[in-house]
Amino acid sequence: MPATTSPADFVAWFRSVAPYINAFRGKTFVIAFGGEVVADGKFVELTHDFNLLAALGIRLVLVHGARPQIEQHLAKNNLDDTYHLGIRMTDAETMQCVKEAVGRVRVEIEALLSMGLANSPMANADIRVAGGNFITAQPIGVINGMDLQHTGSVRKVDVAALNDRMEFGEVVLLSPLGYSPTGEVFNLTLEDVATATAIALDADKLVFLMDTDGVTGKKGELLKELTVAQAQEALTGKRKLSDDVSLFLPCAIRACEAGVARTHLISRHTYGAVLQELFSDEGIGTMVVESTLNTLREATIDDIGGIIELLRPLEESGILVRRSRELLEREIDRFTVLEHDHRIIGCAALYPFPDEAAAELACLAVDTQCRDRGYGEALLNHMISVAKMQELKKLFVLTTRTAHWFIERGFKESDVAELPAQKKSLYNYQRKSKVFVRKI
Repeated sequence: MPATTSPADFVAWFRSVAPYINAFRGKTFVIAFGGEVVADGKFVELTHDFNLLAALGIRLVLVHGARPQIEQHLAKNNLDDTYHLGIRMTDAETMQCVKEAVGRVRVEIEALLSMGLANSPMANADIRVAGGNFITAQPIGVINGMDLQHTGSVRKVDVAALNDRMEFGEVVLLSPLGYSPTGEVFNLTLEDVATATAIALDADKLVFLMDTDGVTGKKGELLKELTVAQAQEALTGKRKLSDDVSLFLPCAIRACEAGVARTHLISRHTYGAVLQELFSDEGIGTMVVESTLNTLREATIDDIGGIIELLRPLEESGILVRRSRELLEREIDRFTVLEHDHRIIGCAALYPFPDEAAAELACLAVDTQCRDRGYGEALLNHMISVAKMQELKKLFVLTTRTAHWFIERGFKESDVAELPAQKKSLYNYQRKSKVFVRKI
């Protein structure tokens, strides 16, 4: 633990990643990175992160590229690097350079994954790397009069063989090459191999390491989360996207539409990018999902632990009145929870008083790491809808510290005398909570 990190901060951080460790064990991740990572000497850092993922029981498939290495080999042999509609044309001579470059990159990656230096993150690591003819390819053929020759696309992924290797605890390393039943070798793109493999394996995550941070919005802000529909809108919109986003975002859409749970676009230049993206709520790149990760639903008894964690800091600071676990269990049918990616990040409770056509909004809480994202307002609007369905006419809250938040959302300060009779009899005059009412 660094000297600048307090024990309390370390414990809090370790507890914050525990849910991800539990959730990821036994899951399948496909991680793709270009040959630039190896050429720049940055792959050593990545091996440490891959080692950690493997040690946590994550089934890993790594897909590497070799573009700069191929270009270097072509230049060395005085061969032209010919592209047609953005696709490399691979003739026999170029294919020889491709095989040499890919082979060298693969050997270097396997060597780095085999490191076990003492006093390093790879100490005592036992990463076994699997390779083979897992990818069956086919030629792209002739496009607009140009025969691309040995340039191909993925035809089939040997899922049974890949699963077999991963069941034995091996990390699978795939190169951008494919083989045909007739014994030919084809030059593939890393994004095609990675996307097709993730889809075939029904992977839980597909991760692309690229040069930029992710997809940005109109004001240049990083878009942390996109649905498939939003991603398609970004692709077809008027704003210009970076070259790598234009390349990888369609792959992310394709993967999610085919059943891959999450696709991540992250910068290879960010230290510990894979870990920061996968083991934090905020992430450091863009995550693409088929539909929104937010779910508003009625709480169940299984949500008690998550609700207690949300309410505890607010109770300790005096913002909310303490509620025992037993009380929460008895009143759980009053609660609504807001989930983000299967984690409870918000809650609220509604206590109706039908005789007065009123309801109390209580226990409105949002995770401190998720503030200022509109989640509190979403919970409020949902509870208003619930109250309307019960034909209630007004909503009231009792608060000591959050008056302005409610005032900004249409609540007006009222008097204790305006409370429903049953609630008025329970009012705590020592706490002196202010009463705010909103007609609905």
